[in-house]
Amino acid sequence: MVSLNFYKPEDFSELDFDLNEIQSQYSALPKLALERIEERNQKDDFFAYPVTVLEGEHIVGFFVLDFGGDKFEFTANPESVLLRSLSINPEFQGKGIGLNVIISLDYFITEHFHDCKEIVLSVNERNTSALGIYLKTGYHLTGKIKEGRSGPQLVMSKILD
Repeated sequence: MVSLNFYKPEDFSELDFDLNEIQSQYSALPKLALERIEERNQKDDFFAYPVTVLEGEHIVGFFVLDFGGDKFEFTANPESVLLRSLSINPEFQGKGIGLNVIISLDYFITEHFHDCKEIVLSVNERNTSALGIYLKTGYHLTGKIKEGRSGPQLVMSKILD
C-alpha cells in the first residue's frame, strides 16, 4: 500500500538512488530536488514541499509540491500546485507504485492544502509510460508545450474537486 508523507531528513538515506540514463532525462533525483529547495529557502522562498513515497514500510520514491511562482509558467490559477521531480527507486519500479502515487496525490493535497484547486505538471513527450498514467488518472493535456532540458514537455492539468 502506497502512502505519502512530508519528507524528513532521516528519509534521505533511502532516497539516495540513481535512475538509468533515460529516466534521468525525465526527472530530477531527490538529492538535486532537495538542494534546489534549500537554495530557495535561503532566499526566503518556502513554497516547495518535498514528499516521500512509501510502499508499506519501505521508502520507495519522492516528489515535490511547488506552490511558488514557477507554477505560473503552467497555469494562471493562483490556487494551483506544480508537481515536480517525481521519481520511484528503480528497485521498486514496475509494481504500480507510480500509478498509486498519482491516485493518492489528490487526497494528500486536499488534506494538507485546503485552498489548492488544481495540480499542474509537465511530462516529457517521450515519457509515454508517465503520460499514460497521468491520462488514466484524470489529467488532461492543456495544449501548452514547454521546452525542457531533454526536449518538449507536455503541460498537463487536473482540477481537484
